[in-house]
Amino acid sequence: MHMADALLAPAVAATMYVASGATAAVSVHKLRKEDDEAKKLPVMAVTAALVFAGQMINYTIPGTGSSGHICGGMLLSALLGPQAGFLSMTVILTIQCLFFGDGGLLALGANIWNMAFYGCFVGYFLIWKPIMHSKLFGKLSTKAAQRSRIILASILGCVLTLQLGAFSVVCETNLSGITDLPFGAFVAIMQPIHLLIGLVEGLITAAVLTFVFESRPELIKELDGGSELVNRHSTKTVVAILAVAVIIIGGGLSLFASENPDGLEWSLFGNGDAGYSDNMGLDEDDYGISSTAAEKAGKLQDSTSILPDYAFADSDSAAGTSVSGLVGSAVVAAVAIGVCVLCGALKKKKKC
Repeated sequence: MHMADALLAPAVAATMYVASGATAAVSVHKLRKEDDEAKKLPVMAVTAALVFAGQMINYTIPGTGSSGHICGGMLLSALLGPQAGFLSMTVILTIQCLFFGDGGLLALGANIWNMAFYGCFVGYFLIWKPIMHSKLFGKLSTKAAQRSRIILASILGCVLTLQLGAFSVVCETNLSGITDLPFGAFVAIMQPIHLLIGLVEGLITAAVLTFVFESRPELIKELDGGSELVNRHSTKTVVAILAVAVIIIGGGLSLFASENPDGLEWSLFGNGDAGYSDNMGLDEDDYGISSTAAEKAGKLQDSTSILPDYAFADSDSAAGTSVSGLVGSAVVAAVAIGVCVLCGALKKKKKC
């Protein structure tokens, strides 16, 4: 669901930058008040890297000619909290944009809003927290009930927040005045395909969080402790297991990602070459809005993209994908740690 610059008018893009930037500033302010930066560092690093690697794997949506990938906001907020989750997603999307040319630079503010804000804040406060503190499936503290609530919250949260993100894409293009994308027709295509994508993401999120719950339940936010909950593994062990998963996914499984267009690309251009619908039928080489701001942003992005489209420049070598997965995951982890350390440093400076 990474938007390209051509889908946004500069005024709309600027507005979304302000909205996402303000949310990031508030998140930093909130994190300065927390006292567990050191404990959060390794978890924040490995989960951010896991989401980056996971986003490299597009899974096929059968019978549609489309594919999808996880957004990761629900997963990150369930483990880190909404503020740290949002900042981690911001890091992921920024690195994808600058280093890999994934999503437009002018559209970065909109992409952060669409893919991070809803999962990390709306999903957390509207879905995750209420369900985790509810009495669904039995007593709050029983292990079976908590596991069931984790699965339900993961699925509902991912479905809802991806629907909101997809609808925001439609609204942003409509406000940008792109007449080739009529509001009603675009909604009718975008929402159903992202419903299916969100369902798959919900199942993936539920699987990861269930593993953490069984291994180190104290890492999951809003979990009511009980006598049945036991930390079977140390935090270091869980982090190490997730780190191995990052290496396997980013360096290996990413090679087997679906080649079908993702939900947004499929909605815009269809997949007629594979015998599926053309959907909105836009020309991939000539669509949307041309602007001086987009041209300048595109040139800057070209200069920073070290592995454009997750590959070596001018090369079809599969090694480029593996290197992209490993390098990208490492950079995301390092920057996520830097953000967490910065929040701690700002808090100490304020105390002085």
